[in-house]
Amino acid sequence: MRFADLHLHTLFSDGTYTPQELILEASKRDLSAIGLVDHDTVDGVEATFKAAKSKNIEVLAGIELSSEYDGKEIHILGYLIDYKNKRLMGELDSLKKNRIERAYKIIDKLKGMNIELEPKAVFAMARGGIVSRLHIAQAMVKVGQISSTAEAFRKYIGDKCPACVLDFKLSTQEAIKLIRDAGGIPVLAHPYTVNRDELISRFIDYGLMGLEVYYPEHTQSMVNFYLDLAKKFNLLVTGGSDCHGLAKPAVKIGSIKIPYVLVERLKEARKEL
Repeated sequence: MRFADLHLHTLFSDGTYTPQELILEASKRDLSAIGLVDHDTVDGVEATFKAAKSKNIEVLAGIELSSEYDGKEIHILGYLIDYKNKRLMGELDSLKKNRIERAYKIIDKLKGMNIELEPKAVFAMARGGIVSRLHIAQAMVKVGQISSTAEAFRKYIGDKCPACVLDFKLSTQEAIKLIRDAGGIPVLAHPYTVNRDELISRFIDYGLMGLEVYYPEHTQSMVNFYLDLAKKFNLLVTGGSDCHGLAKPAVKIGSIKIPYVLVERLKEARKEL
């Protein structure tokens, strides 16, 4: 049997692994294929392709786009995208600026809660990559404002918390279209986090083609439910660990892996686009 982990991040977004380290860890776990899906960027794709050659690991060029629907944060995975697509690159430049603006808004909200955090401390955590809430949480820990990143999300910057700011540039419909226009397969990431399964049919109307069924926080009953839903709507099935390296040390590459046949189905679907 060959296996794949199709939800991995590098330091180009909010992971800690370099592309080379990511491939090394994937090789240790005998993975045949990986999906690189950094948040709102494809800057790590070329380096990951290059690193994978020596280990004979297949890399699916991908992305995880942050979008907003009805006040909820929705993540759309894009697989087998043309990561050099000009329109995609233009949108990603805009998204990077949007995330910087969002970081400043969150920092301002924290200040109103007597949590002092310098923007440069946050951007230092991002190291020139895409700025995320995880970087803000890490900066809060480093300067001694809180004891853990989990506390930051639970009390301050998690969904519906007082310092949370969504303010995403893309709607979910736009995110799905952007992926399809770049020749990719749009997949709803960790659908349990949406907590409104009735929206899936609407996203299908927008062009959604798959569900991330296998995910660390999906119980077996959730897996069964989303498998049935995928079958009902003729959707592709994906899965992965959502590994962020040392940023989330409990989540290891390959802790969730899927049969390679599901990768083959993704590739077949892309040929038909």
